[in-house]
Amino acid sequence: MAEDNNAKNYWLVVGSYENYLISKERGFTIQGLKSRQRKKAHLVKPGDKMLYYLTGRMDIASVVTVKSDVFEDHSFIWPCTSRADEMYPWRFTTEPDLVVEEKDFVSARDIHGDLDYLKKWPEKNWTLGFQGNVHQWPEKDYRLVRGLLES
Repeated sequence: MAEDNNAKNYWLVVGSYENYLISKERGFTIQGLKSRQRKKAHLVKPGDKMLYYLTGRMDIASVVTVKSDVFEDHSFIWPCTSRADEMYPWRFTTEPDLVVEEKDFVSARDIHGDLDYLKKWPEKNWTLGFQGNVHQWPEKDYRLVRGLLES
């Protein structure tokens, strides 16, 4: 985990389990963000860490390290259930950092009360913090989830 100390920012990428599996099948070598996330995509830098949050399942699955600056690419990789024309064009090369088996995914239901990021919303509406495609996360929350994924 030594290189983890070089991370500048921590990101939670929200997506379907299907899209997660596609990224996994590709060796976690590329990650895209939705077209409306241009501004956030340009904040992501090499060395940053990305966690995967799986919608529906409410699980946090794995960690990758960003290896490149953002670039635009409209080739089809991940299906989007809400927009057929969404290509996740803001992309980064990535490499796997911490990939765990499904049985070791971290349930957001179990830890939501411990996450500082979710304190922006009333306790009963904590799931609002997982809406949208990408969120910049506090280092403290990243460390908590990473520790749970590693255990």
